[in-house]
Amino acid sequence: MVTSRRSTREPVADRMYGVLLQQLLDGRRTAGEPLNIGALSRELEVSQTPLREALARLEHTGLVRREALKGYQVADALTDREVAKLMEARMVIEPELALQAGLRTTPEFLDELRATVDDLDATVPHADEDPEGFRHYWTSDDAFHRLIAAQSDNPFLEQALHSLDGQMQRFRLFTKRGRTGVGDAAREHRLILDALLARDAERAAALMKGHIEGAKLRVLA
Repeated sequence: MVTSRRSTREPVADRMYGVLLQQLLDGRRTAGEPLNIGALSRELEVSQTPLREALARLEHTGLVRREALKGYQVADALTDREVAKLMEARMVIEPELALQAGLRTTPEFLDELRATVDDLDATVPHADEDPEGFRHYWTSDDAFHRLIAAQSDNPFLEQALHSLDGQMQRFRLFTKRGRTGVGDAAREHRLILDALLARDAERAAALMKGHIEGAKLRVLA
């Protein structure tokens, strides 16, 4: 009997998606920069078909956009209005996630959450000027919010939050405003953690709302 062996090779389109995403995260592609498929094909030494697929997937994240007759380009920085609306969307979703997570705390969850808060504290002195320090900062920040979302045990609310991921990345990557008030953000994360440690779900939800409201005010100030 002949059995087929499943290939473990990564599809080229998946690999190109990862390459281009990493370039965006590393700041090698700037806001508004054209992404010419022919030029990318020569630069990355792959055919144009997997690049088109990768760029279409990146378009869904919000980091890349496509214009008729112009092709793909890196998304522009968010406007003030877009930032305000993004934060308002988070204020609808995240306090409820914090409330539900607070009703379902476990020692393992709290230990993981504490680790992200400690990491965030450690990045504060380096987040303003050092690109690597800022990347570590927002990775820790993102992990904090993702852990709470996962602990809520509400996959629909969790997915609603994840649907904003691309716009949050766009906000962080293409404007220095994402670095505003990192010390305040770290202190607010610590307060939310303390409320969850105290099994005070309602206080955790109120603090999460205040955290998002504070981030909005700091960014737009």
